[in-house]
Amino acid sequence: MRRQALLTVLTAAALIQGCQPTYQGRTVSSSGFLETNYGRLHEGGEGEALLVYRNPNAHWADYKEIHLDPVTIWRGDQSAFNDFSAADRQKLADSFYSAVYQQLSKDYQMVTSIGPGVMHVQIALTDAKASSPVMDTISTVLPVGLAVSEATSIVTGKPSFVGEAQAEAKITDAQTGALLAAAIDRRVGGKSIAGSTNSWDDVQQAFEYWAEQIRYRLCKERGGTACE
Repeated sequence: MRRQALLTVLTAAALIQGCQPTYQGRTVSSSGFLETNYGRLHEGGEGEALLVYRNPNAHWADYKEIHLDPVTIWRGDQSAFNDFSAADRQKLADSFYSAVYQQLSKDYQMVTSIGPGVMHVQIALTDAKASSPVMDTISTVLPVGLAVSEATSIVTGKPSFVGEAQAEAKITDAQTGALLAAAIDRRVGGKSIAGSTNSWDDVQQAFEYWAEQIRYRLCKERGGTACE
């Protein structure tokens, strides 16, 4: 009987939470990575980053190659990154870079040189927090924990015990330096049961989401008809 009751709770929790591993946060902060371009940003629309900019004069279809810089980590005095080892920060940067590279290489020639027809993509990870695997599991499957998590989400925009990440990105014409696009976004853990025992799963899922979104947005901007 108790086993059946637990199964019912697990099933209900899974249905309530759905399968979305991460979702968009409510607020972002600036790190300085975008330099003087913050004033160009405006609130993003449905499915876009929280803050975005697109150059209305950009000819996206003219770009066939991408020069992707290594992902950088920007941290201030109060940054969560200050508690990470250099090795851990490097792993996060490498993981983010790998996710983006794999997506963009499906549609563009990835190059290391600067020239005409090349987009220069630069990305900074400006915040990342691991989840608490044990507490994440409890608040996902138990009704009381779920209620507490949802209440916290309403107040802060972020469920309790989950991980989160924030990133800034800019795309420029590699030859002229003209800004083509820029964005700031934050993703937080979606309280899914899958991956709840991995403290960095939420952050990794954010990397994968952003990588897919960059590819999708570039496809739409150049007039693609089969954008994934």
